[in-house]
Amino acid sequence: MKFTIQRDLLIDSVQDVMKAISSRTAIPILTGMKIEARQHGITLTGSDSDISIESYIPAEEDGIVNVEDIEEGSIVLQAKYFPDIVRKLPEQHVEITADENLKVTIRSGKAEFSLNGQDAEEYPQLPKLQTDDSFEIPTDILKSLIKQTVFAVSSMETRPILTGVNLSLSESKLTFTATDSHRLASREVPVSSSSVQFSSIVVPGKSLNELNKILDDTEETVEISVTNNQILFRTKHLNFLSRILDGNYPETSRLIPEQSKTVLHVKTRDLISSIDRASLLAREERNNVVKLTTKDGNILEITSNSPEIGHVSEELSVQSIEGEELKISFSSKYMLDALKVMEVDEVKIDFTGAMRPFVIRPVDNPAMLQLILPVRTY
Repeated sequence: MKFTIQRDLLIDSVQDVMKAISSRTAIPILTGMKIEARQHGITLTGSDSDISIESYIPAEEDGIVNVEDIEEGSIVLQAKYFPDIVRKLPEQHVEITADENLKVTIRSGKAEFSLNGQDAEEYPQLPKLQTDDSFEIPTDILKSLIKQTVFAVSSMETRPILTGVNLSLSESKLTFTATDSHRLASREVPVSSSSVQFSSIVVPGKSLNELNKILDDTEETVEISVTNNQILFRTKHLNFLSRILDGNYPETSRLIPEQSKTVLHVKTRDLISSIDRASLLAREERNNVVKLTTKDGNILEITSNSPEIGHVSEELSVQSIEGEELKISFSSKYMLDALKVMEVDEVKIDFTGAMRPFVIRPVDNPAMLQLILPVRTY
């Protein structure tokens, strides 16, 4: 195997693929990165058997030559050393050759490295997903779906199914839902003309976080294909394969209250700042509890009390308060997490009493919601 490649392209690809490589794998060869050279381009592969990532560098694109002098072949390189070597090479061009004894030489300018490779034949074959049952979604929308839900997955392995985000697609609407049983985040977006339907597949939160880091903010589309135990996200130069979690995701729709007793309209940034200040004294407490009380004249009082440290209270003017008077306590962390990902100027919050979950939605987009369970304070 032999090829000469632009160093920047190689660095980008290597960084993407590294997100799937773990040093703590039961299969030793998976600590390496597979490199495959074909006349049309170079493919890099990394996998930890939960996530597999393939990054493709075409030999030529838009009239620009990325890779030249290609002699076909493949090799597996130690991922512990290869990325650092590539990053520190002196010149823009990198020549990589592998001989029949699996010795790999990496040259750039006057620098030359020699590494021991492994036989690519021993690298596990990635499952090839049928992409007939696939649908497409703009990359920027997929990224915001992930960002607005994945933070609410559970970090506790006691209920593994809750460490993932539940995806469902029906009637051309794609829904992402995540919950750790104290809060819930959900968003629904239309998908253009999809014949594909599935009611519930659960993708590990860790996989979606890595995917979100790799995807660029573009309006190009991502193609998504689902089988019974794998999901594939595909862009022009990237295949991102994740396993799907086993088990039944809880029915979350019945958690969302149908009616409300108190409704607030409030500027998101004002509420974030106020709760952030109130939580300064609540940091030491187990769940950073902040109390919200409605007052006459569209005023909210936001307070936090920590017996050992002190007390904070602040009045906040809001756009409107309708319905019953309310006193409710909640985790400031959960509230701030929810408000920060919504990226809207104004939110509507529906309360159904002090001990019932409350729902936060953007004023102009009911398809996105955050639900938070209050905290009992006696």
